[in-house]
This record gives sequence, structure tokens and C-alpha cells, in this order.
Amino acid sequence: MASSTLESEERISTGNGRTFLGHPRGLATLFMTETWERFSFYGMRALLVVYMSAKAADGGLEMQVATATAVYSVYNAMVYLLALPGGWIADRLLGARRTVALGGAIIMVGHFLLAVPASAAFFAGLVFIAIGSGLLKANISTMVGHLYDGPNDPRRDGGFTIFYMGINLGAFLAPLAIGTVGQKVNWHLGFAMAGVGMALGLIQYLLGTRHLSPRSSVVSAPITTEERRTVLRKAGLWLAAAAVFYGVVVGTGNFSVSWAIWPLSLAGIAIPVLVFSRIRRDPELTGEERSRMSGYLWFFAAAAVFWMIYDQSGSTLSVFADRNTAGSLFGFSFPSSWFQSLNPLYIMALAPVFAWLWNAAARRGRNPSTTAKFAFGLLMIGASFLVMMLAMAAASGGVKVTPLWLAVVYLIQTTGELTLSPVGLSVTTKLAPAKYASQMMGIWFLAVTAGDCVAALSQLALGDSVVGSTWYFAAQGLLAIAAGVGLFTARGRIGKLMGDVR
Repeated sequence: MASSTLESEERISTGNGRTFLGHPRGLATLFMTETWERFSFYGMRALLVVYMSAKAADGGLEMQVATATAVYSVYNAMVYLLALPGGWIADRLLGARRTVALGGAIIMVGHFLLAVPASAAFFAGLVFIAIGSGLLKANISTMVGHLYDGPNDPRRDGGFTIFYMGINLGAFLAPLAIGTVGQKVNWHLGFAMAGVGMALGLIQYLLGTRHLSPRSSVVSAPITTEERRTVLRKAGLWLAAAAVFYGVVVGTGNFSVSWAIWPLSLAGIAIPVLVFSRIRRDPELTGEERSRMSGYLWFFAAAAVFWMIYDQSGSTLSVFADRNTAGSLFGFSFPSSWFQSLNPLYIMALAPVFAWLWNAAARRGRNPSTTAKFAFGLLMIGASFLVMMLAMAAASGGVKVTPLWLAVVYLIQTTGELTLSPVGLSVTTKLAPAKYASQMMGIWFLAVTAGDCVAALSQLALGDSVVGSTWYFAAQGLLAIAAGVGLFTARGRIGKLMGDVR
């Protein structure tokens, strides 16, 4: 009877048979919500480091470039780290539907805080956006899956493809709109536009929530009263300790941004280590599962190196675009934030090509192994920074280089992304121990956290004289290439650890 009721509610929620491009109508709601959320996120990101490093006379915060890029890196790391508690909150407390609504509201508040011309409001806004993104990011993709009749529904892959296009559509449009307003009119008006974008996404989500699956409202593993007390007690103790510590630092006049970056970055590196150690020591894992996790560690480390470089598209590359790149091409002028639209544009153009390529190779029995694809991704991301090394050398002496340098860099990086990121998602599900199947996707995102935290610490340690220099790009490019070669060389050993997974 309960199953029959759920099926009835499912039909009602999808609009009595009406569809969106042949898919449940709820997909339109989630597609537009994610498009607007990505519009707000990438629009703000296009301005973030340029605003922080801009001179006070130009309305910026006049931070050192090394500090601004470190703030960006640790902020990006926290977005992915907070996806873990975001998933826990949905599973144990609120359900995915309400968690996404809460996340969207917090993101919106964060963007509007950035629009307030005060440094305290700015940093508070980053905290709000990171928390809200963790809540939303962890659950909205899960809700797409809820729209379909299990993993074997033939429409499922197509639905996720449409949803993925929404992500890139928002990411493509945001720098063109928000970036232009922020750089050409007023920084804070640009941040306010990002808030308006998230508000539109939230309104659209709330109006269309009736089309979502009833499963998205279910709290799958409700927390017990005792567990709730334990969580509140531990959270209270940690918050009290942090409040006392930072109260002393602020009270003695010693506080600086570094006091926030260092603890968060170290935590972002330590947490993945602790998570993997806990899983590896779990006595309930079989020998085969433990071996697969050892193989997965290679992919995780490779992904961390990849994202450490890739995510600098919004930091060191953004500064290079603003300070060292000509703002016109073929007589057409544009703000530096427009370069942030290249990656999503390339993804929309190349993703179908790569999907066809892997299918064609598989039909011929020549599909590269997961290890080979990861190695190629590392080689590509390394090559992109070697091109940046040449671009930085060409820009020496205050010369403004052609925008084609960055166009090539982003193209190489996107090629690497398309060989590593989707493959990484796939191998994560394949190698996941049965006990941790639902948690492994969150663990995969920890690779982004770890890579960005290493970037933040290195940027703070190296300082302005090195960050963004020719040797800065050269060293990281060579590191990624060496990692790619090492991974490819170890492919036989990794294959044995993976067992029958390919």
C-alpha cells in the first residue's frame, strides 16, 4: 500500500505525464536551479581575485596577489569539503529537498553580503557561500537521480547530460554578464548581480518543487535523539574552542587573513588522510575491497595534483588575464573576466566529442585504461602551465600579450579535464567498498579540497615575488608531467590492486 501511494505521488509530482525534453518535469526545475546557482558562483568567481588584488583607489581590497590567490584557493577547497556535512544533513536531518532550499538561501545571503562595501561583510559572504554551496552541491545531483526509476532507467544518463549542460550554461554566461558589470561599472554591483541570480534560482526551485520526486523529501537515516545530543555537544565544543582561540588572536591585535588560511588548509589536507585511514582500517572490508582502496589512492593523489593546478584558472590565471593580457582581439574589446567563460564553452563543445571517442575506442577494443586516461589528464594540465610559463616570459617588461595565449591554455586544461574528471567519477563508483558506496562521491570531492589547500599553503609561503612568475608556472607544470609519467609507469601495479575493475 505504501509503495502504491509513493508511485501515485510520483506521478503527481512529475506533472501528470507532462515532460521536459522527454524527461520528468522535475528535471526542468533542477536544471534551471543549477544554471542560476552556477551563474551566481562563476560570476562571483570571475571577479573574486581581481577585486581582492585591485588597488583601493580602484575600489579593491589591495591585497597582495599571493594572499588573494590563497584566499581563493582555500575558499574553493571549503566549498567541496563542506559537501560532506551537506550530504549528512540531508540524510540525517532535513532530506535533500529542504537542504537544497536552505543551501540556496544561504548562498543568496552570501552574495548580497559581498555586495556590501566592507571587508568584514566580504569575508562573511565567502563563508556563507561556502556553507550554502556545500549544502546544495551535495544534494541537487542526488535529486536528479530520484526522478528516474532506478539506475537502469534508459532516460537516466540523458537526464544527467542535460543537467550537466545547465551547469556549463550558467558558468558560460556568468563572466560575460557579472564580470562586465563588476569590472566596468562597480565591483559590488557585480556581486549583487550574483545574488540576484541565486535569488531567481531559488524562486524557480520553490515554485517548481511540486514536480520533484517524493523521495527527495525523505530523510533516509533519521538521527536519533541521543545522536542529536552528541552532535550538538561536539559541535558546541569545537565552536567554543574556535571562538576562544580567535578571540585571543583578535584581542591581542595579531589577527590576519593567514590565521584563517593556515588552519583551514591544514584541515583540508588532514581530513582526506584521516578518512582514508579510517576506511582502510575498517575490519568489515574484504581483502579485495582493501586492495581496491589502495589502487584508488593513486587516482585520488593524481586528482589532487590535477585540481591544484586546474583551479588556478580563477586565481593566478585571472590575475594574468587582468594585468598581463591585452583586453582586445581583432578590434573587439572585453574585460579580463570574460576569459572565465572559455572553459565551459570548450566543455560544451568537446564533451560530446570525447564521449563519442571513448565509445568508438571501446567498440574497437582499444579504449585506454583508467590509469592511462588519468595520466593523460595530468600531462595536459602540466602542459598548460608550461604554456603559461612561456606566456609569462612573453609578458616580461610590462608587455600585454595576445589573448590567444590564455585561449590555448584553457583549451589544453579542458582537454585534460575531460579525460580525468568524468573518468574519476566513474572509477570512484567502481572501486567503492559496498559499505561506503554512498559516501565515496563525497570522498572524491576531497581530492579538490586537498589540491586547493596545497595550492593555498604554497601561495602563502612563496609570496608575491614568486606566485604567478615564470618559474612558478614552470615548477608546477613539470610536477604534473612527472606525476603523469609516474602514474602511467605504475599502471601495471595499479591494475593488480584494482582487481577485475577496469
